[in-house]
Amino acid sequence: MDKQTYYELEQYMLSCMNDSAHDKEHIYRVLYVALDIAKHEEDVDYDVLIASCLLHDIGRKQQSKQPSICHAQVGSEKAYKFLIECNWSDEKAQHVKDCILTHRFRSNNPPQTLESKILFDADKIDAMGTIGIARTLIYNGQVSEPLYTLLDDGTISDGSNDIRPSFFKEYKYKLEKVYNNFYTTRGKEIALERQSSAIDFFENLLLEVKLSYQRGLFEFDKIIHR
Repeated sequence: MDKQTYYELEQYMLSCMNDSAHDKEHIYRVLYVALDIAKHEEDVDYDVLIASCLLHDIGRKQQSKQPSICHAQVGSEKAYKFLIECNWSDEKAQHVKDCILTHRFRSNNPPQTLESKILFDADKIDAMGTIGIARTLIYNGQVSEPLYTLLDDGTISDGSNDIRPSFFKEYKYKLEKVYNNFYTTRGKEIALERQSSAIDFFENLLLEVKLSYQRGLFEFDKIIHR
């Protein structure tokens, strides 16, 4: 891919991004991790891979406005139209479209080609480790979701069986479970590098919250009932 083509793709991507949890830096991280994975594979179509990485979240704006919309679906269609307008062949544009359409790991539409599998793994990796936690906390703040919820007895829930949304629920529902089912060997290696930091962060946060309540409530009850 020449610099001019990359620049056109990058500028189009930048014009579509407005979500701080899925911002341009997320895009660049996904791209760079994808390139790390790709060097361990053979016969990678780098034009398709780079375009797919740059454009994989361009449908986020539409999804944020209307949550029922799938950003992968609308983004794949936008990417295809843009690439055709940029004189890409229908075959290449369709390949990029398919990569974007199948990059979500909460989906029943798994990736089939090597490039789509690399994008899937790279995007999944950016939801892991402390980076993944930081991005989740940013999103929680955007939609005004709390860190945690209380159980009926007033103790802190770790999120395991929560119905109401919170960071702890998202960790137990998603972040704790994303370290399996990779398509590439290198993707799995990178994921495992990040796992321990996420576990430590969550366990420390949970402990600090629980201790705040346990110690403080004991003193609170003594004072209030004087």
